[in-house]
This record gives sequence, structure tokens and C-alpha cells, in this order.
Amino acid sequence: MIDFQALWDAIARVKNISPLVHNITNYVTANPCANITLACGASPVMADEIMEVEDIQSISKGLNINIGTINSNRIESILRAGETAKRLDHPIVFDPVGVGASKFRFEVAMNILKKIKPDVIKGNLSEIRSIWEKKHHSKGVDVSEEDKKHLSLSSAEFMTRELAKELDAVVITTGEVDIISDGRSIVRVFNGHSMMEKITGSGCQLSSVVAAFISANPDCIFEASVSAVITMGISGELAYENLHENQSCGSYGIKLIDAMSEIDEAIFKERGRYEIV
Repeated sequence: MIDFQALWDAIARVKNISPLVHNITNYVTANPCANITLACGASPVMADEIMEVEDIQSISKGLNINIGTINSNRIESILRAGETAKRLDHPIVFDPVGVGASKFRFEVAMNILKKIKPDVIKGNLSEIRSIWEKKHHSKGVDVSEEDKKHLSLSSAEFMTRELAKELDAVVITTGEVDIISDGRSIVRVFNGHSMMEKITGSGCQLSSVVAAFISANPDCIFEASVSAVITMGISGELAYENLHENQSCGSYGIKLIDAMSEIDEAIFKERGRYEIV
């Protein structure tokens, strides 16, 4: 049963353990991903050289895979790091950025799911739909307007839960309401701010935060994933509230990281907005 104490305990473990998290991530957002990992209490290492990924993974506690800037040189590094993580029982997050944008990207994502079997898959509505339907839709890296208009909350919840069952993983579908499921329970998270869509990499940052949380909580991945999504959403709200006059997207990105570092038990308890379906 998910309750406040279980969610807060997951956050506290990140701060107490400060796990080293291996990120093979989007090079466009590697810097903010590293910074927000530090801000939530973990320690990032960003390594994708095939000659060292096994060594790096062996000293880490978890793995974050993000295909936002995937290329042929990175594929084997991802698979080798993933196989090492599985062998060592390190939890893995997979962010299938833009999985529906091209046949190449889609096939890479399907191969990762098949060979590595990540513990958590995090994507926007269109990305999760592409994986669920097992076909690419050529709609870029952002959620499509068609999916926003025509997929109801109940449809998104059904898709998220059934995909979680199929993959035996936690699935996070981000949107105006974030949906998290382990194939049995569904949690809706209402935190966040629309400004998060105006900066590059807030989704990638969420994947890094999820990786940090599950690395510190390998025995309660579902609860840790929910905590991560709530914490990121609260950070987005606080960042907007902390903007000064004439500040906008650039300042918001920095304040998002600042806000993550400031979340304590009182803030989490007061501002966390979620429900279990």
C-alpha cells in the first residue's frame, strides 16, 4: 500500500545513500540531468564509451538509458551496460525519447526492451503509445496534439497499466496528469507546471531523478518511481513561483534544479498531489 510515509522514505534513502547512477543519456541535456541528479541527493556519472561502460556500471547502483540522441555507436554501449546492470541486479530506467519519430529509433527501443528488460519505462503519451501499439508514428519527440485531444485519461491509464503488465515493469506516462503503474495499481500525479514544457530536457531530467530514486530503493521500485514523479512536479511548481519579474525559460531551468535541492519532508507533505486508482 502506497502512503505518505512510504513515499517520503524513498526520498530520504536517496539523500542518505547518495547512490552513484550511471547515465547514458541525451547529450543535449546531459548537463541539467547531471545537476538535477546531484540536487536530489544522488551522484551522476555520464559514460557511454564502450570500453568502460561495464566498469562504470559495476561501481554504480543503477542505470539510466535515454535514446534522445541515439546513434549507431551508442547502441552496443547501451546493451553492454544494460546486461551488466542486470547481472548485478542494478535497477534500470529506460526513456524512449522520440521512439515514434523514425524506424531506426523504434527498432533500437524495441531491442532495448527485449534484451535489457528495464525496470521502469518513462515516456510521454505518444512514446508510450508507440511502444504499446508496437509501431512508430513519425511524430517527433514531443507528445502529438492528436494524442492530447483523442486519448482520454482512462485510455491512457489502461494503456499504461497493460503495458506495465506486458513488460513486467513500472510504466510512467507523463502529461498534464502523470500516470504510474506497476501493472496492478495506478497512481495519478497532479503536480507540475506548464513551464516545464518550455525548456529542453525536463523529461530527460525526470528520467535521471527516477533512476536516482530506484537506485536507492531497489526493493520498492514502484513507490520510488511515484516519489520521483511527485518530487519533480513539485520542483516545477516551486521553480515557477520563484521566478522574478522579466525572468523566463532560461532562469526557470536553473530554478528547477534549485527547487529540487530544497524539497524536504514538510514541502513534500504539503504540496504532493496524487491519488491511487
